[in-house]
Amino acid sequence: MNTAWAKRVLETALLCATQPLSLAALRSLFDDQLEADAVRALLVELQEDWRERGVELREIVGGWRFQSREDMQPYLQRLNPEKPPRYSRAVQETLAIIAHRQPVTRGDIEDIRGVGVNAQILRQLEDRGWIEAIGHREAPGRPVLFATTRQFLDDLGLRALADLEEPGGDAVDTKQIELLVGGALPEPATEPATEPASELAPSAPSSEIPASDAPAQDASAATEEPPSPAVPG
Repeated sequence: MNTAWAKRVLETALLCATQPLSLAALRSLFDDQLEADAVRALLVELQEDWRERGVELREIVGGWRFQSREDMQPYLQRLNPEKPPRYSRAVQETLAIIAHRQPVTRGDIEDIRGVGVNAQILRQLEDRGWIEAIGHREAPGRPVLFATTRQFLDDLGLRALADLEEPGGDAVDTKQIELLVGGALPEPATEPATEPASELAPSAPSSEIPASDAPAQDASAATEEPPSPAVPG
């Protein structure tokens, strides 16, 4: 089979696909007449062909797909002014811990963060399809073990968990998670105690970035003391 023609077939299929295509699916384009190694070699050539363009060919856990490069995102976002919600520091830290230390229990996360974990955070990450319960630890109470999902890798354009940078020591490093989920992470600031305890805040309407959860406490656990009454002179 002509190599140039085979590359054109692969390119067309990948550009028209609505989801990543596995190597087996791409081989089926040629009635399995091409070996897997030959198809992979053509995909690598396609990657090089698109190296200087705004779109790149990437292999992720779900297969191969074309996607926009990171430096193109600011321009593409102008087509859709409605930005996705930004994830709070507490959510990002929880996700980072699960991604790097999995499988972990809620207690493990609390030990690393040094504060209690709001159950709503775990529900949000489960609803997003990024984490899932994979079993129970054989310990008193049999706590649930959490791990990231294949959807997590697909959504963030990762081929494997090894693509995540390992944070140093026991520190909670959310920088890469922050960049991947597209949430801005401002300097730590304590939210007013009267604010709702939602960990998933909407985007700011202007260039100002809303304050994130302070790493030392969850907003849901914050309390505010009433002001002291004025003492007459």
